[in-house]
Amino acid sequence: MTILKVHDVDAGYGEVQILWGTTMTAEEGKLTSLVGTNGAGKTTLLRSVMGLNRPWKGSIWFNGQDVTRLPPHAKAELGLVLVPEGRQLFTDMSVAENLEMGASPKRARPHAKRNLERVFEMFPRLKERKDQTSGTLSGGEQQMLAVARGIMAEPIILMLDELSLGLAPVLVLDIFETLGQLKKAGLTMLLVEQNVQMALAVSDYTYVLAEGRVELEGVSRDLGQNEHVRQAYLGI
Repeated sequence: MTILKVHDVDAGYGEVQILWGTTMTAEEGKLTSLVGTNGAGKTTLLRSVMGLNRPWKGSIWFNGQDVTRLPPHAKAELGLVLVPEGRQLFTDMSVAENLEMGASPKRARPHAKRNLERVFEMFPRLKERKDQTSGTLSGGEQQMLAVARGIMAEPIILMLDELSLGLAPVLVLDIFETLGQLKKAGLTMLLVEQNVQMALAVSDYTYVLAEGRVELEGVSRDLGQNEHVRQAYLGI
C-alpha cells in the first residue's frame, strides 16, 4: 500500500527553483531512501512533503488524502513526522523534556508512556542522561535524541534528513542499526542520506535525485550491485 505519494512537484526558495516535476512514492512498512549529490533537492523534497516549503506545482498525498496545502502541524497530527537535518533540538531543555515535546501531537499523547519506554530501550544512553540538558550531549547522543523525539510523535511515516552528517563512523553504525530495528517493527520511513552505501544497505527502494529531478529509481539492492549505476549516479 502506498502511504506517501509526491506527484509532479515543483518547489524552491524565492525565485530559485530546486525541484522540477519530482515524483516518488513510499510504501507501507518499507524504508525508502533518497540519495544524490549536495544541492540535488533532497532536503527541499522533505521540506515540501512536511509543509515547510509550499510546492509551486504538483500534489502530495498521504494515506489517500491530498495534504499539499496543509500546514506542518496538521500533517504531524496525521502522522507525518520529520527528523530534520541539524537535529534542531531544544538545547536548553533536558532530554526528557525534548522527548515530552515530541509527544505533543494529539494522536501521540495517549501513547507517550509506551513510546518513552520504547525509546529508552532503543537508546539506553538517553535514559542515563534523561535529566541532562540536551545542548550538552555529544553529537551522536543529540542525533539519537532527535530520532527518539520523532518516534515519540507516533509517526505513520518517519522522514529522516542526513542522520550520519558529522558523526563518527561507529556512531553511524549505531544509528543505522536503529533504523533496521524500526524497519523490522514495521515503521514506514523515508531517508535522505549522504552516505550512499549505508542508505542502499538499509533501505528497500531508492530514488536518485540530480538537479531536482528523479534520475533513477529501483530496488536498493539492485542499484547497489549495478557497476554503471554505482559509478555514474552514486559516486561509489
